[in-house]
Amino acid sequence: MLATAPDTARPLLIVVAAALVDSDGRVLVQQRPAGTPMAGLWEFPGGKVEAGETPEAALIRELGEELGIDVTPACLAPAVFASETLGDRHLLLLLYACRKWAGVPDARHATALRWVRPVELHRLPMPPADRPLIGLLEALL
Repeated sequence: MLATAPDTARPLLIVVAAALVDSDGRVLVQQRPAGTPMAGLWEFPGGKVEAGETPEAALIRELGEELGIDVTPACLAPAVFASETLGDRHLLLLLYACRKWAGVPDARHATALRWVRPVELHRLPMPPADRPLIGLLEALL
């Protein structure tokens, strides 16, 4: 059987996110604000990788902007990823685990923050790209 060629018609959107894990094994999620795509859904904090940025540099920048925390590259451990079509683009979501940061997370661009056990993520409304990461994250933490 011949393999079909991958879908190359859609531009690739690389997004990074962090599973911030506290000392009790809970993970931080944030709620998307009204007026944004997928408003009201819970997601891992992070954002788009800009041109010229490494994924780690983008995540450190995004965590500073979104939560007001400082993270060093050594504290980011690649964990899992998701790959899925998102409208006219193809999303590659890279999730890093992070257990150490400086500062207290603050909802600067989100409606709310919530610390939850990984198993509780199954009950939260989350973007489609985040859902496949839950089981893998449970196995890692």
